[in-house]
Amino acid sequence: MTYLNALAQGIMLGGLFALFACGLSLIFGVMEVINLAHGDVAVAAVYLAIVLIPATHVSAIWIFVLVVPTFVVGGYLMQRYFLQRSLDSGPVTTLLVTFGLSVVLENVLLEVFTANSQSLQIGSLVSDSITISSQIFLPYLSLIILGAAIVALAAVHLFLARTRTGRMVRAVADDREAAQLVGAGYRHLFGVAAALAFGTVALAGLALGMYTSVAPSTGPSYLLYGFAAVVIGGLGSLWGTLLGGMVLGVATTLGSLVDPDFGSMLPYLVFLAVLAVRPRGLFPKKSLA
Repeated sequence: MTYLNALAQGIMLGGLFALFACGLSLIFGVMEVINLAHGDVAVAAVYLAIVLIPATHVSAIWIFVLVVPTFVVGGYLMQRYFLQRSLDSGPVTTLLVTFGLSVVLENVLLEVFTANSQSLQIGSLVSDSITISSQIFLPYLSLIILGAAIVALAAVHLFLARTRTGRMVRAVADDREAAQLVGAGYRHLFGVAAALAFGTVALAGLALGMYTSVAPSTGPSYLLYGFAAVVIGGLGSLWGTLLGGMVLGVATTLGSLVDPDFGSMLPYLVFLAVLAVRPRGLFPKKSLA
């Protein structure tokens, strides 16, 4: 693999990391909550798809039509009737609750599906690619995932910037007390933010399940990638998460040219370097979108 091809593969891999980061950035920006179950929710989306595909006869490439809305509704209900109680008790309680949710999800998946890795079968789309030159190729699936990340980030951005509910979410994120004075019910708006976060991470999980095989224990590693992308891109910046994901993706593929183990370590070295030099990230914003 040439360096130019590694760069191209890294940029496309960054789309997957950005999908994981989108929901983390949103839920932290609105509620200042770090959801430690974020990666496990993504893995749960993969296993739900594995169950639904044979039951509904929907192809794997279109299963997001069923899975993502399910997680949107689940995210809203989870926030309103579960996470909100911990928010009222303080941020440490919320951190412990999401950690507990992570452990429960992982163990339930282990009990039901065993520890064997599984993936979403999408046929030749996994191996087909566009050949740019003898050494540079662009896999169709990676291009689709990058496109999905851009579309998802654009959709969330437009929702927050152009709709009344989205503007109210941003107002609550900036100043909860002032927003309440003008009639914004922050509990409902927190639920909306959680719904969007769960929907985007479900989409990330499906993309991951098509890209590689997953196991019930896969979630925490992608939580770290998502968190690193948020920090590198800038806290509160949705588009910054796309840049952060690409930085991590490029670091992964370039590091793998040296050694596969170094490819796993280099993204976190970059993360630590950015954190040391610019603790608020490369493009921080004071408010969402």
